[in-house]
Amino acid sequence: MEYLSFDDFSKIYQNKKSQILYKKIISDLETPISALLKLSPNQEYSFLLESVSGGEKRGRYSLFGIKPDIIWSCLNNKVTLSGENKDFIKNFPKHKNPLESLRDLLKKSLIKKEESLPPCPVLVGYMGYPMIKYMENIKLQNADDILIPESIFIRPKIVVVFDNVYDTLTIMAPVHFSDNVKAKIAYDDVSKNINNVLSLLNSKLQNIKQKKYNVANIIPKSNFTKKDYLGVIEKAKKYIIEGDIFQIVPSQRFVMDYKLPTINLYRSLRRLNPSPFLVNLNFKNIGLVASSPEILVRLRNNKITIRPIAGTRKRGLDKAEDIKLSKDLLSDKKEIAEHLMLLDLARNDVGRVSKIGTVNVTERMSVEYYSHVMHIVSNVEGEVNSNFDSIDAIIAGFPAGTVSGAPKIRAMEIIEELETQNRSFYGGAIGYFDSNGDMDTCITLRTGLIKDNKLFVQAGGGVVYDSVPEKEFQETLNKAEAIIKAAKKSYEDI
Repeated sequence: MEYLSFDDFSKIYQNKKSQILYKKIISDLETPISALLKLSPNQEYSFLLESVSGGEKRGRYSLFGIKPDIIWSCLNNKVTLSGENKDFIKNFPKHKNPLESLRDLLKKSLIKKEESLPPCPVLVGYMGYPMIKYMENIKLQNADDILIPESIFIRPKIVVVFDNVYDTLTIMAPVHFSDNVKAKIAYDDVSKNINNVLSLLNSKLQNIKQKKYNVANIIPKSNFTKKDYLGVIEKAKKYIIEGDIFQIVPSQRFVMDYKLPTINLYRSLRRLNPSPFLVNLNFKNIGLVASSPEILVRLRNNKITIRPIAGTRKRGLDKAEDIKLSKDLLSDKKEIAEHLMLLDLARNDVGRVSKIGTVNVTERMSVEYYSHVMHIVSNVEGEVNSNFDSIDAIIAGFPAGTVSGAPKIRAMEIIEELETQNRSFYGGAIGYFDSNGDMDTCITLRTGLIKDNKLFVQAGGGVVYDSVPEKEFQETLNKAEAIIKAAKKSYEDI
């Protein structure tokens, strides 16, 4: 409901119903970045999710959130809940599988909202690649040198949504009913939070001076020598020739010094590499910054979508060269073969949770343009069976074939053999669950992890039977360069 009187709030609260209070204002003088800079200081947890399609068209909504009352995390089959909502945490049941714990948290966090409201994330976070071990019978034994939770999701008490079409800003405050919190206390807390946000948004943006660092100190170091990585590709091709798999996506990790806050890297990346999924997660002592091009799984209005991307060319200098390069891309047998394998895999993944006869390829091998590259994309949709929810949907598509291979299970087993370190954040998912149970997630690609003044970047490439190892090696360098270049630019911009 609109930010109204206590009496209106109390009537709903006394019926033991959760609700979303909101305040909508004009925001033509405010931007998502300025709001982040005003609202996130002194906040241990915050997020900003944005979107740019085609390299130049901003998505309608930018989503920002702070002040979680619940922080859910998972590591080595152990779930930890923390945050200010002590009664909820105390009474939250234990589950054998962390995914069932997350499912339970989601069910307890859903809130019916007005249809006119924009998306209101009730859970926001990431699932690292190791979460696959709770979905499939796969052993992950490679050493973890990053040491972050396998997954973190936060439940924000304040969500700020920018409507980039109508220049409005909606401050939303989800209020989760609790028998242990009286209506007046809950209402006063919400009022205080909304008024604080309004006050900070109306304040002048502070010009904070930051220490300058030498860009020459950003020296990426891989966990493979070139010789060793070329050997990985040759071994992968051998598995393909022997019939174990059709395709596989090995990767290498780069680590470098990075001493600036997460927001610096994000601001640089969103300018240099605008993408459909722009992500800035600041979760206490870790930060995730992404410009991912690809949906992992999307669930809206009971429709599941997976949109495989495979096949790449650089953008041309003009429209004529774009057309020429796109024709070259669509005539490349290797790129087409790789894409068709992933399209078949996407159809299978969608079919795992869809009603029989509802799986459709709604777009087949189109060329989609991004800021620096073009990709072959397809779109697969299905109507979700009533027995399944958004957790089932993400399990169906996790991890993406574009970061694992086909068949997926065997490809992941071989990846575990060929790579030397736990993939951690790479190849997983970042996204949110909406208050109505819908879900939007992207693949953790073109993503940097900041922890302990280190920046971790990982990149892979699809290997098929006729792959050229040298080209596959270079592809990983090109993909990692998006984040590395943004890191260097953020140093120069101070």
